[in-house]
Order: sequence, then structure tokens, then C-alpha cells
Amino acid sequence: MNKKTSGAKLKDLGKLPADWKEAVVTLYSQGGSDKEVKALIHSWRGTFSNDLWDRWLNDEAEFSETIKRGRILSEAWWEKQGRSNLENREFNATLWYMNMKNRFGWADSQKIDHTTAGERINIILERG
Repeated sequence: MNKKTSGAKLKDLGKLPADWKEAVVTLYSQGGSDKEVKALIHSWRGTFSNDLWDRWLNDEAEFSETIKRGRILSEAWWEKQGRSNLENREFNATLWYMNMKNRFGWADSQKIDHTTAGERINIILERG
């Protein structure tokens, strides 16, 4: 059974254009973000809210799956931009990397080894 957050009647996806899924996936396929998709839905409906977005993600399987698929396509588009521009001196790799960190949860990996007592250890390699 679907959980309804406020007891309010769910807004019908039928108020979206017939080709809404294709339009949303196309936007994501071009590197679009959730905010851009929200703005697109707002342009169709004349109104839209974050609460409605959240309800649709939780209660409307068709909407949720479309958004999940779109997010994968968006991240893939951005990854391809980085991969395709590895040798392009004009490419702003720092801006691209910050985008990946902020939008897709990328992080600088840090490995800190600890002893079983929780103390930090340092490993020094010596050449013999």
C-alpha cells in the first residue's frame, strides 16, 4: 500500500503531457538535473512543489522509475564529458570535477589505517 505523507490526494500524473517520460529522459540524457526537470514540470503544469516531487517519487512507480533512469543517464553524460576531454587543454577539469562531487556524490578517497586499539598508524616504506 502506498504511503501518503499528508493525507492529501495525490496529484495525477495525467496532468502531464502524453510524452512527459520521453521529455524528462531526454533532458537527463543531455546532462540535465533534478532542478531542470522540476522546472520543466512547472512549465507544463504552471505550478510545482518539492513536496509534490517527493510524493510522486514515493507513490508513483512510473514517475520514480523514470527519474531513476534519468539520473543514471545524466551522470553517464557527465562522465563521458570528462572521459572525452582528457586531452583537451581547453576543458575545465576542475569545474567538471566539482560538478561531479556536488551532483553525484563523488568524493576524494581517504584511507586511514588504524590499529585494533583505534590508534593511527603510519607506514613508511624504505628502499634497501
